[in-house]
Amino acid sequence: MKIAILVEGRTEKAFLPHLREFLKARLAGNMPRLTMFKFDGPIPRESRLRRTVENLQGAPDWADAVIALTDVYTGQDDFQNAADAKAKMRLWVGQNERFHPHVAQHDFEAWLLPYWSEIQKVAGSNRTAPTGPPESVNHNHPPSDHIKEIFRVGTCRGDYSKVRDAGRILRDQDLTVAAKACPELKSFINTILQLCNGQQI
Repeated sequence: MKIAILVEGRTEKAFLPHLREFLKARLAGNMPRLTMFKFDGPIPRESRLRRTVENLQGAPDWADAVIALTDVYTGQDDFQNAADAKAKMRLWVGQNERFHPHVAQHDFEAWLLPYWSEIQKVAGSNRTAPTGPPESVNHNHPPSDHIKEIFRVGTCRGDYSKVRDAGRILRDQDLTVAAKACPELKSFINTILQLCNGQQI
């Protein structure tokens, strides 16, 4: 199984090694080849998304499935919420059973918030976690802002770096913890497990 994952920015790139490790334990002998296609900014919109998906699926020996993973919070008014984002991506791509739209609500860092004690350790601060479910942290103050703030007030040297610090936060962590707290992450992981005939979480 070959799966292309369209992603935004560098944080998701840092996420890939941890996702692979998580999947290996559940897909022994049936591990997919995951390749992330990173865009400098939001993933393509409208007809550009459809062409991107069709090109990946039409390439020789490539892409049994394409997953698009977008933030709901893009800095623009692209989407109202997770359901709106997925509905629009499906509309843009059209009827395509091998295309699977997913979202990080509101940004990727929501999936880091369940590991707040590790964030505190890395940042060198005992600042309290934002309240409520991680994926409910909203557009006015997205999860990435909370993590930037704890690094700013902490004793660590330097500001929060998505690529460096996301990896440090996720190191040796069980992604099941975040999946239980974050329905959109759980849905994303379950799509991959389902595509590979694995047991969903």
